[in-house]
Formats: sequence, structure tokens, C-alpha cells
Amino acid sequence: MSLRAGDPAEIGGYPLEARLGSGGMGTVFLARTSSGRPVAIKLIHQQYAGDDEFRIRFRQEVAAARRVSGAFTAAVVDAAPDAEQPWMATTYIEGHTLAQYIAAHGPLDGGELRRLAIGLAEALRDIHRVGVVHRDLKPSNVVLSPEGPRVIDFGISRAVDQQTLTMTGRVIGTPPFMSPEQLQAPRGVGPRSDVFSLGTLLVYAATGHGPFDSDSPYMTAYQVVHEEPSLDAVPVALRAVVEPCLDKEPEGRPSADELLVLLRDLPGDLGGTGAHRAGAGRTRDMKTQHHLATRPTPDPTAPAGSGNGSTAIGRRLRSRWRPVLAAAVAVAAIGGGAAALRTGDSGGNGDGGNGNSVAAPGAALPDGFKPWRRTVSGGDEDIPDELRCVARGDALFCGGGGVVATRISAVDGSSQWTAKSPGVPVQGMHLVGVTDGTVLGYRFAAQDAPQDPSTEVVALDADSGRELWSVPSGAQSTAVTGRTQDAAVIGSAVVTVDASNSRFEARDAHSGEVTWTTSFPGGTQCAPVPVGPRLFAMCATDTEINASEVRHPTLYAVDRASGTLGSPLAVDGPAVPVGVAGGRLVLLQEHREGTGTTGYDGVARVDPVSRKVTYSRLARTYAGTPGMADGTVYVSGQTGLVTALDPATGRKKWSRQTGVEGAAGPAAGAGALYFSSASGRVVALAPKGGKVLWTTNPRADGLAGEQGASPRVTVAGRAVVVAAAKNTLFAFDARNPPEAG
Repeated sequence: MSLRAGDPAEIGGYPLEARLGSGGMGTVFLARTSSGRPVAIKLIHQQYAGDDEFRIRFRQEVAAARRVSGAFTAAVVDAAPDAEQPWMATTYIEGHTLAQYIAAHGPLDGGELRRLAIGLAEALRDIHRVGVVHRDLKPSNVVLSPEGPRVIDFGISRAVDQQTLTMTGRVIGTPPFMSPEQLQAPRGVGPRSDVFSLGTLLVYAATGHGPFDSDSPYMTAYQVVHEEPSLDAVPVALRAVVEPCLDKEPEGRPSADELLVLLRDLPGDLGGTGAHRAGAGRTRDMKTQHHLATRPTPDPTAPAGSGNGSTAIGRRLRSRWRPVLAAAVAVAAIGGGAAALRTGDSGGNGDGGNGNSVAAPGAALPDGFKPWRRTVSGGDEDIPDELRCVARGDALFCGGGGVVATRISAVDGSSQWTAKSPGVPVQGMHLVGVTDGTVLGYRFAAQDAPQDPSTEVVALDADSGRELWSVPSGAQSTAVTGRTQDAAVIGSAVVTVDASNSRFEARDAHSGEVTWTTSFPGGTQCAPVPVGPRLFAMCATDTEINASEVRHPTLYAVDRASGTLGSPLAVDGPAVPVGVAGGRLVLLQEHREGTGTTGYDGVARVDPVSRKVTYSRLARTYAGTPGMADGTVYVSGQTGLVTALDPATGRKKWSRQTGVEGAAGPAAGAGALYFSSASGRVVALAPKGGKVLWTTNPRADGLAGEQGASPRVTVAGRAVVVAAAKNTLFAFDARNPPEAG
């Protein structure tokens, strides 16, 4: 929907592109960040801007939305609740609402209904685990995104520990999807009110109407409080789960965790009701069906009885629900043929680590290790989420943002030294590396010191933190490679780009003595790309860089002793280097629409010996953050979907939905792959098959949804060290991760 006359051109510095919709409280616009990332901005109507009570509600909405960073919600990007006209920007979720989909295609059934139910239960689990009650779960607040259902609009949500605010003289909510207690005593509403709303929503998704529908909202409210729900058209197996959700008393309903166990015990095909359902024979749009596929297929190799029924949540499950569910499953099996039932993987901690040991047999904790947490103070306290770490024995060397580098004990998190950077950093530039007792990082000039080099590579003594040498450096590699890599450690040397972005300079990492310099080919700019012990230069023409259209990159082998460039090797681009497999450089080919990148649709491999480039197409375009570990390429989507790809063939090895939104990774070690977001939420996956081993809760107030970030997890033996927002670091035992929930 295009902008209308009178709409603002920008909000909070975000240029507006379109109007997405308007409601009673505000208008939602599509906008973009300076990096091109789409965001949805909710602008409150002017008539409410002067209402103090409404402003309190809006501040609560922003605070509640910030606390939730799961894979099934929209992360807050920016907000100004105290502006003259308040607004909030969240990640833009592309897709129709559940209400729009049902209106166009009719009710859901079978596997897609089960997947929707599980996805929404997982959303409630994440919302409730951070102490938030949504209070307005309804079809128009569920968006069917390409990677699964997303819960939006926390406009009347609240934190459990906050006083409930109701606007004078009004009951706030949507009666067909409200709980009895929300209609009668809204100040007493808790998490199980959302469970009631989810029950009504699942009835709507399965039948096209709610369990308490009436022509009058007053009659609907009466039925919600006093009458039994209408569930005749709901599939038998799902009905057994929905009924306890619609208990009139909150204590009679399952929690979101318990509901998730019940839903995962359902058969893959929910079957029917024994009667013809309206819309059941309708041909569905296959693309939309794919959009609803939020859960992977259960592992067929899992031993019998290894599902979630044995988890701590399963053991706590109220026994009075089990016989009802068992009978419903039996009826469904009789109606649809015999079926072997398997439960899916849990997104939580499972048995707390006792039965899901992920540590490799040889991995050990540093002597005396205990879980720890610390914040590293940098030159600018407002610089968020910039630290990255390298482990060397029991020492961690970290840098980024306002910190050139710091040495921290992996045992207890104590700091041995810190070198600060005074200026505003370049996004994504972290620690350069560690070699031969030398730590190399980036320093950025303070704004009040224009005579200083804007960016420097600094060498520090690993034991004392004493500065050994520094050199001005260019900061343009992102324009060439799509990844920030302006300096690289190769053996005992460090290769940098000079301040004028015209040549490479190689130095002894400890002494700083220059060993060679090599000018870039005429009319190009280049970045260093390590390939194991070898070094490549990846170059692009000035014309393409100036136009932000690097579609024809060129690779040159670099002689490590002399810096001499080999003959050029053209690569079909745009392409991003992601790692090394079998001695070959692996690049992901970007799929672009105009100048914007929508994901990756191909793999290129460069053999430095034969100088051959081989290409493989991917089955689809994968959007997200790329990474590589142990010869496998991974793309972690903005909503937590992790896909493993074979770099030799482009074939998908596996795909797994996780609860970590905007994850970067992978980091490999202690028998697992680790992905983590700026909020500090971590998921551990099994390298073979991608089974979720455990997931932690958020540990810092960081924005989820970032794309293109480098891995935030470092593994030191069996210790998992995580870098999160606001220069927060924390560490725990891979065998005993922090409990989720």
C-alpha cells in the first residue's frame, strides 16, 4: 500500500516506503535501516500522544517487546516512546496474517495445522519465559512468515511483575479470543490467559470460526465466561488438547511448556472429525503450505521412547490429561491407519544436560572453572555487541567496539588487562587475531582527534597488554567481500590494507617489521582472504565498489614470502567467502534483486593448486547469516532456522528450527555446534542431523534479528564462552548449560 498524502516521509531517521496498515491506535509503515534492512514502524495516532495513560501503555508495549527475543516474535529494532508522536520499529515480517489466510484459503488441516499449533505454543513459551503476558493473541496478530508463524503486537501485553493497566471504562482485548478472567477481572490475568486464547485461536485455524462465536460481542463475552465451547468441527486428536486450554479456571489449563508436550505427542496427520468439514476439500496454495512448514521431520533413527515424554516437563505433565490424549490418538490411528508416533526435538534444555551430554570425550574444563559473567568496559559505553574472542589455553583474548583487546581468564572471567579504543568503530570489525604471544586488534580515532588515523591495526603483548606497534589501516573490505576482513593473521605475520586502500602490507606480528608491500592491480580495491596456510587477494573494480555492485570479483593467489600476486582468477559474483573445505576456498553466491541481497543461491569452490573454480546451485535461496565449520556451510535465518549445506554439491544436509533469532555461528567444539544472538541466547546443535541439544534463555538486553554477524561463541575445552550485547561475556560448562525457563 503506497504512502498517502499527509504521511510523514521518515520517522526517527528511517525513510518510509509504504503504508502497511492502520488501526485504532496507530499506523504501521514499511521503512528501511541505513544498511537496507526492512523494518515495520508503528506510529501512534496524534490524538493519543497527549494521553498520559496511553503513553504508559505504549512504554509497557515497547518494554515487553524488548524482553521477548524468541524465534516466533518480532524483535524491537528502535523506539521512541517519549517522542512528540511515539513510535516503535520492529523487524519486518513478510507474510499474511492467519486471519487473512483463513479468509482466502479456508481452515488448515493435517500437518500444517499441527505445525502452526506447535509454532504458536513455542512462541508463548518464549514470551512467558521472560515474564511477559501477551493478552491479545488473535488471528490478526499471527503472521505466517516464510520461516513459521510469528506473534506480533504487544500493545496490551505486560510483564508479570508489572501492575496491570486498563484504560478507564474499557475492557481491552478481542472478546472471541479473550479468557474468562480477562473479561471479568483483567488485573488478575496471568500466562494461562494466553493459553486460553491460543486454544480459541487453534479452533479458529481448524474450523474457520471460534469456539464462542456469536453475532453480538456481548453474547460472545457471555459465552466465554459461562458456556461450553463449540468443538464439534475440531479434529478429534486436536480437540483433546484444546479442551483443557479452554478450561474456565486458569489452574485447570496447561502451561505453555506442558501444552507444547501435548502438541508434539499428536500424530503427524491430525485426521478429521468424523464429519465433513467446510473447506476441507479446497486446493491449497502450495507456496503458502511451504511457508507454514515450521518444524523439521523427526529423526527416524531415534530409539523408541526417546521423545519429549521423558523430559522434565513431560514428567510434570498433569496425569489427568494423558488418558484423554491417548484415547484421541488411538481414534485418529484407527481412522487413518496404523501410525508410528514420534515426538520432535525439544527447543529447551531437555533433561538439563544429564542425558544430552554434548561434550566430546577429550574435552575438559579449565582447572578450577566455575560459570562466570562480566562486562568489559570500552572507550564508549554505548557501543553494543562488538566483542569477539579467541581462546588460547586458559586465556581469552577479546576485542571489538570500544576495546582494542582484552585478556580474560577462561577460568573465572577475571581481567588481566584491557586496551581501549576511544572512537566510534566500524560495524563488524572485531579482533584481528592472536599469534606468537601477540594480540592484534583495531583502534578507532576519537571524534575530537581528527589528526589521528581513523582506523589502526594495533599489536599488543599477550602477557602484559603493552602496545608493541600500530599502523593506519583501510576499512573498505566489506565493499569487496561482503564480510569485514581488513587485516588477517597468516602464521607469524599480519597482512593489512594501507590507509589509502591501495596496497597490502605484511609485517612480523610481534616486531612490526615490514616484510613486503604489494600494490593492488590498477583501478581495483582488495581485501585479504586466508585459505588455510595460503593467502588470496579478493579484488573488485573501483567502478563496481562505488556503485555498490560487486558482481565480478577477481581472486589472486598471494606469495606469502614476497607478496607477489598470481594471475587473476574470475569468480561469478556477487560472492561472499565463508571458509575452507578440503583445502578449497568456499564462497556463497548472493541472490540479488536490484541492489539488495535476498540470500544465497549458489556455492563456488576455488582450488588454489589447480586454479579451478567449480559451481553448485542451491535448491532455493537461503536468507540469513552464513558461516562454516568442519567442512559444512551453515546459514542461520533471522527467525532461527539453521540450514546445513554441502559445499561440494550444494545439497541440503539438514534444516532445523531453533529458538534463537538473529543467530550468528557456527562455533564448533565440545561435540556440538553453537549459534548465539546478541541477546546471549545460545542453542547447541548436533553436527550430524542438527538435533537441538539445549537452548538457553537471553542473558543481555540486545536486539535480535541482526544478519551477517560473525560467530559470538568461543569454546575453551568444555567451557562455552558467549559474547552478547553491551560488551557482556559469560561462560558455562557445555555439559551443564543454564536452565531455560
